[in-house]
Amino acid sequence: MAAGNRKRLAFALALTALYMVAEVVGGYLSNSLALLADAGHMFSDVAALGLSLAALGWSQRPATAARTFGFHRAEILAAFINGAALLAVAVLIAIEAWERISKPEEINASLMLAIAAGGLAINLINLRILSGGKKESLNVRGAWLHVMADTLGSVGAIIAGLSILIFGWVWADPIASLLITALVVYSAWGLLRETLDVLMQSVPRHIALEDVIGALEEQPGVVDVHDLHIWSLTSGRHIATTHLVVTGTIDPQAVISAARRLLSERFDIDHTTIQVESSDSRISCNPCDPPARAAS
Repeated sequence: MAAGNRKRLAFALALTALYMVAEVVGGYLSNSLALLADAGHMFSDVAALGLSLAALGWSQRPATAARTFGFHRAEILAAFINGAALLAVAVLIAIEAWERISKPEEINASLMLAIAAGGLAINLINLRILSGGKKESLNVRGAWLHVMADTLGSVGAIIAGLSILIFGWVWADPIASLLITALVVYSAWGLLRETLDVLMQSVPRHIALEDVIGALEEQPGVVDVHDLHIWSLTSGRHIATTHLVVTGTIDPQAVISAARRLLSERFDIDHTTIQVESSDSRISCNPCDPPARAAS
C-alpha cells in the first residue's frame, strides 16, 4: 500500500509542478485572478504533495526505543499541515477577490481559457492517480483534496473566462474565485477535523464505544468491561486497551482470544491489549495471582 501511494504522489507532484509554472505565467499575462488563484492552489499542491511524499517515507521508518509506535503519525501531521495550508490560501484569495469586485480589472479571457483548460486536464489526471489511495490514508486524502481544489479552480476559471468572453462580465472572475474558496474551506475543515481526531486520540468515527462494550459483555464468561480506550495510530490502524472481568471458572486465555478476534473482525481494531480480572478477586483476594494480559 505504501509503495503504491508513493508512486501516486510522485507522479502527481511532477505533473503539478510542471503546469504550475504555466498557470503563473498565464495568470500574470491575462490578469486573471481566478487563474492566479488556481495557480496559487497548484503552488500549495506542489508543497502539499512534496510534504505528503516525504511524510510517507518517514512513516515507514522502523520503531525505536524512544518511539515504540514508530513514525506512523508523520502522515497525520502532513495531512494536518495540508489542511491548514488550504485554509490560509483560501483566506488570501478571498481578500483579493473582494477587492476586485469593487474595482474590476481588464482580463485577457482567451488566454485565461486556454490556460485554465490545460490546468483542468492536468488536475483530472492527478485526481485519477490519487483516488486509489485516498480511502486508505489521510495523508493521500489531504493531497487529493488539494488537487480537487485546483480542479474546482480550473472549472471556475473556465466559466469565468467564458462569461467575460461572451457577455463581458468582468466581475465573474472574482465571483468565481469566492465560490472556489468556499468549497476549499469546506473540504479543508473536514480534513483538519479528522486529523485532529487522530492526534487527540479520539475514538474512530466508525466505532461507537457503547457497541464495543456491549459486544465484549456478550462474550461467554465476561461480566464487566472497564477502562476501555480506543484510538487510531494512523489512517486505518486502530488500537484498543481494556480490562475484562470474567467468572472464576472460565479460561482467561480463551476469553482473550475471543475478544481479540471480535475486535478485529467486527470493529477493525488490529492492535489490542487486554487485561483479564477474575470476578472473585473483586470480593476476596488472599493471595491473588496477577491478572492475565495479552497484547497483539
